[in-house]
Amino acid sequence: MPINLNLPKKPGLFITGTDIGVGKTVIAGAIAKILTDKGLKVGVFKPIATGCHRAWEGLVSYDTEFLAACANSDSPLSTITPAGFVTAAAPIVSAAREGTPIDFNKIAVAYKSICQTCDTIIVEGIGGVRVPLTTEFDLLDLAVEFDLPMVIIARSNRGIINHTLMTVDCVRATELKIAGVVINCYDATEATSAENTAEQVIAHCAGVNILAVVPFDETVSIQEQDLGEFILDSLAGCDWANLARR
Repeated sequence: MPINLNLPKKPGLFITGTDIGVGKTVIAGAIAKILTDKGLKVGVFKPIATGCHRAWEGLVSYDTEFLAACANSDSPLSTITPAGFVTAAAPIVSAAREGTPIDFNKIAVAYKSICQTCDTIIVEGIGGVRVPLTTEFDLLDLAVEFDLPMVIIARSNRGIINHTLMTVDCVRATELKIAGVVINCYDATEATSAENTAEQVIAHCAGVNILAVVPFDETVSIQEQDLGEFILDSLAGCDWANLARR
């Protein structure tokens, strides 16, 4: 059963991952900055965030602040992330513990507002594609509502091939377009044979484009809003504006 948010069609990308902590926010922010630096008005949207902190404007996610900074966004943080929770857990757990169900209508209103003022939009999911939002819907159900090409972020580790192929299968089952895969945090000095061959194996077995391989960079900091030294250069060779076109 679809969520039926009746969202506007907009050029953009939906950033998802093979797991939590794979670098979705960093890559989403970097893509937003690359497009912003090319002169586009970029909207950023993270519909749901958990592990938020309390600030004078309400519940705020460091991820949301990071995305807003990367895109030079003038949208309120509460619009960029309309559903925030303090509890750092899957949204279905956070919502239950705090007694605040996810308001999908609020998500739709916020998204429509941002779409009115931008050329293209970068939407970041939460966790992996099967993370439950409610007993009925998971993250992938929400991604279908946006109907944007999906960029899958995969962490460079020994499980990368399996996790990425499963994520690709889940996305393809919805018939959403997959723009490609970004392999994140690759460390050539520590990489195993599995990690060194992951790019070729994933591309061959899944039939997807590997958009970039981003090296590990310990200087990256979401809280400090620092993209680090290598990420922008690693992603610069990809035509993100073209991938975002429907």
